[in-house]
Amino acid sequence: MNLEDNYGRKHDYLRISITDRCNLRCIYCMGEDGIKLLNHNEILTYEEIVGFVKVLSPLGLRRLRITGGEPLVRKGVENLIGSLSGIAGIEDIALTTNGELLEPMLDKLMDNGLKRVNISLDSLKPDLYKKITRVGNLDKVLKGINSALRKGLTPIKINVVLMAGVNDQEIYEFLKLTLDDPIHVRFIEYMPLDGHDQMWSKRYLPLNAVKEKAAGLGFRLNPEEGLVGNGTAETWRIHGAQGTIGFINPVSCHFCSSCTRLRLTADGKFKPCLYWQEEINVRKALKNPLVLQSLIKQGLSLKHEKHQMNAQTQGNEQGYVRSMAQIGG
Repeated sequence: MNLEDNYGRKHDYLRISITDRCNLRCIYCMGEDGIKLLNHNEILTYEEIVGFVKVLSPLGLRRLRITGGEPLVRKGVENLIGSLSGIAGIEDIALTTNGELLEPMLDKLMDNGLKRVNISLDSLKPDLYKKITRVGNLDKVLKGINSALRKGLTPIKINVVLMAGVNDQEIYEFLKLTLDDPIHVRFIEYMPLDGHDQMWSKRYLPLNAVKEKAAGLGFRLNPEEGLVGNGTAETWRIHGAQGTIGFINPVSCHFCSSCTRLRLTADGKFKPCLYWQEEINVRKALKNPLVLQSLIKQGLSLKHEKHQMNAQTQGNEQGYVRSMAQIGG
């Protein structure tokens, strides 16, 4: 058995959500009051996560990304990374974080095998950043980024969800970040998930607008290839810049045909696709590798050829649609 689906796509990349909790309340991710949180006993233990990866690594799993919620709010995440980095076949472990807790934890994370970090940052203006996140502190994020640069944790990627009328006036400032430092800014189209359709229709902005803005500002963009862990992004480099610019276009130009991603939710559900609601409960099989492999095979068979971003989605077996905070993006 290997991690191949019905359309010949081989999967070597697993995104692991280790918590549904977050220290921010971003406007496109959850309501102001947050989400209904899982009970602690519903969340996978670190031992269960390690066991899951040990079953998949002989099948071709090579890359891991730790996500949340906000993964750094869960105690002992550096120990999980250390355990995962010791599994045969695992070549790369990355982390997606909002960056507010990164600076004081960075040494422990790197010492335990963290190779790369993606930081979600949607504004470089303190007031707007706080408006988008509702409770955030931009200074903490910037300190985390600068610390990662000093310590050589590269490539550093900054994920920017672009929203019309919210942060689209900051395109120039984000482009400038790539000029003098090895920072890779990735603009992400706002996706119509989590029941936010009304807000999405008002704020959605195709990413071609960024290219047009860059050209209008006199930046010359050259196509770039070979950036580690950049399989979903169309990547460009401003002439002479140290960093790059990425465009992730799941709405206007999906990348389904080249998708190699699988997901494990914090409560032990195996999701073959972010956008469809199908998922398999694998927690009950974590102590039986043969049963687990059978469930993984079943999950891979559920993966569609492509998503239908605007399709009417159906709830999962619990009867609700997961938020991005629960899936981990």
